[in-house]
Amino acid sequence: MINKLTDLAIQSFIAKSKGGKATTTKLSDGGGLYLIVTPAGTAIWRVKYRFNGKERVFSAGTYPTVTLQVARAHREKVKALLHEGRDPVQTRRLERANAIAASGDTFDSVAADWLAKQKAEWSLIHYRKSARAFERDVLRRLGKLPIRDITSQIVTSVIEAILRRGVRETAAKVLQHISGVFRLAQARGLRADNPALPVTEILPPKPQVRPMPAILTWAGLGDVLRRAEAAHLSPAVRMAHRLCALSVARISNVVEAEWEEFDLESDVATWTIPRAKMKSRDRHHDHKIVLAPSIAAELRQWRSVVGNRGPVFPSPQGGKHISRESLEKAYRVTLNLADIHTPHGWRSAFSTLARDQGFERDVVELTLDHVHDTEVVRAYDRGERLKQRIKLMYWWAEQLVAAQNGAPLGVSDSARGVYRASFRPGRHTNASAHPVRALQSGPL
Repeated sequence: MINKLTDLAIQSFIAKSKGGKATTTKLSDGGGLYLIVTPAGTAIWRVKYRFNGKERVFSAGTYPTVTLQVARAHREKVKALLHEGRDPVQTRRLERANAIAASGDTFDSVAADWLAKQKAEWSLIHYRKSARAFERDVLRRLGKLPIRDITSQIVTSVIEAILRRGVRETAAKVLQHISGVFRLAQARGLRADNPALPVTEILPPKPQVRPMPAILTWAGLGDVLRRAEAAHLSPAVRMAHRLCALSVARISNVVEAEWEEFDLESDVATWTIPRAKMKSRDRHHDHKIVLAPSIAAELRQWRSVVGNRGPVFPSPQGGKHISRESLEKAYRVTLNLADIHTPHGWRSAFSTLARDQGFERDVVELTLDHVHDTEVVRAYDRGERLKQRIKLMYWWAEQLVAAQNGAPLGVSDSARGVYRASFRPGRHTNASAHPVRALQSGPL
């Protein structure tokens, strides 16, 4: 029998249940629909059914908000879904998830907006790394959840999963980004609090920062260059190593270099890296690197091998370009330089030896594209120190080439003589042209 109940019988049952006088724990309407009263006095409609041989319960709401007639309609809906071979509980979950997604209030949707805002401030490299980390570690767990329902415990589970990989710094950065997403949600009125804030307590203490290993002597750097020449390296990795050493550019900029960024035919060869590719976004123009004649000649020869379009270091495995890891692994494994020297180590060696030689701090920092001085100073001092940077980069290349050849060079060698010798007439050097004027023909 179905439809056995009346509103009067329901009200009597609820009153007796609250008074502890009910003789049964539930009141059945038939067909699997019944009413129970919780210890708190709330009357709840439920529909009992079987799916794949297992008994399950569909919650149909509370009485009297859900009337007897509406509860019976829920019972009929459950029967209809079962007739279609669908689980009523799972179907309702999917419907709710789709409704939330359509409303734009999921973590996924707010995170996409937050990342889009950061893209204007971050370098392209930093944006890509952050977006990949979000996709890998966050969106798979939080993406489809309503942002208003995410708790600190849920965020904690995400961060703990990252920490189990032993990458504390990644966990801290991901948590910082999650917190940013919730700040945007707060600004939009989607929730009042930021559940990511308490989660910082689970982060282990920050380890003592170890500087990246770098060789800081000419003899040691010359040995690295000779090792690389003798080692079994792929041509692309070998040339990328040479550019890394002689341009002191960041490894990510080296492996992602495009031929259109290079001017190898002017009196002073240059490599102009778009600002979007650079780590620092505090400057408003692209980063131009002066290329000494030796590395410019190597690049021209390399261009004749691989062509003058697309990536400078195409991947032999079919990707767009060689990976950062391929160059790092060459140093770590092939050259046996683990914990001794890295591709980034050229920047440390350059900064140390150039400052020891007496080159001005600003000239060195501009060459490395480091942010220097205060924001006020940067606003007024916009000079690019062109003459000094040409002198510096030509000196650096000459010292490295000599060190590779085993010459007894050191920080006391004269940079001035190197600078003058670099502008002797030749195939790619016009003796009547001034190198500084050549660079000034285009913005840095």
